[in-house]
Amino acid sequence: MMGEPDETGARSDFNFIRYKVNVPLGERAYKILIGPGLLSDAAGLLKPYVQSGRCIIVTDTNIEGYLGRDLTHLLRQAGLDAELISFEAGEASKRMDTVVELARKMVALKADRDTVLIALGGGVVGDVAGFLASIYMRGIAFVQAPTTLLAQVDSSVGGKTGVDLPEGKNLLGTFYQPRLVIADIATLATLNQQEIRNGLAEVVKYAMIKDPALFDLLEARPSDALNLEPELISHIVRTSCRIKAKVVCADEREGGLRRILNFGHTAGHAIEAASKYEMPHGEAVAIGMIVAMRLSVAKGLTNDAVLKRLERLLRSLGLPTRIPSQFQIDEIITLTASDKKSRGGRIHFVLSGGPGRAVITDDVSREEFFNAIEASKGPETLKEAASLPPSSSR
Repeated sequence: MMGEPDETGARSDFNFIRYKVNVPLGERAYKILIGPGLLSDAAGLLKPYVQSGRCIIVTDTNIEGYLGRDLTHLLRQAGLDAELISFEAGEASKRMDTVVELARKMVALKADRDTVLIALGGGVVGDVAGFLASIYMRGIAFVQAPTTLLAQVDSSVGGKTGVDLPEGKNLLGTFYQPRLVIADIATLATLNQQEIRNGLAEVVKYAMIKDPALFDLLEARPSDALNLEPELISHIVRTSCRIKAKVVCADEREGGLRRILNFGHTAGHAIEAASKYEMPHGEAVAIGMIVAMRLSVAKGLTNDAVLKRLERLLRSLGLPTRIPSQFQIDEIITLTASDKKSRGGRIHFVLSGGPGRAVITDDVSREEFFNAIEASKGPETLKEAASLPPSSSR
């Protein structure tokens, strides 16, 4: 019987609380473990899931040289038969060619149906490795070990896997739940500011769709969030995971409620594609949220004061709120129409009545969408947005 997620907290040797969020999906139920230093205990955490003793860590070239090799060594020391394979880091590798290449490496390593994949890295690694696990020998077990803030708060939870096509993001993919998620917040210390901002964009999304208190907290402590203050980040990761777990449990395969998780992503994915994926995902989502809020104001769901409040928060987190002026509106609209969120020729938009209040609708005309995009264009550039001072006003 599926239900809502629950959580527990316990003191660790690191003097921080380690959290567990349960995702009760019946036979596909799993736990999300959150806390510092969890990967140092990876062998003990993984053993119940690696019955055969065989596991293959999938990572990218950014992670391979330090965390990848260290984790492989730790698992081997604990008696597990662990191997490490990798692919070139970056969104450009999120394609079928990469999946096939990794699958062939697994065949060479004699991976079988009892082998467990461990996705060690950010969102691209999780999406690629999860997709690979879902189709290799018709499906093998996998574990998410996210190492970026964006992956810990969002992409590692919920079972969405996939790769991109030139026509759009994640057009090939599956719903395939992990057996376990290990969110070691100590790995976030390796991130640069751009990666931290990317993750915080998704946190703002959760605040907008489900949690006004989280929105207030981000407004009050943007610098602490950007500086990864440990207790705040633990709270942010736990809160985001609880929100997503609750939504996923209610609608695992995005038949209705789960669409609210796409707030900011409808226009955001199109903007990301229009940039040839040079714009980071979180920055595109931040701009996409502004487009969605302009539509919300136009539809009478909220007012301009709420839009400006969101703009101030995004800017205080170093995120852009304007579409670069060189982007073409018609191209963004065309790319939006080809996105997987389009159903029966109609695009489902996630709008907002303010923090904590999401509204799903397909009642948005091309003219309304055009106007919202046009109003969101330049002159602000990404660099200008990142340098804007925080605002303490609400």
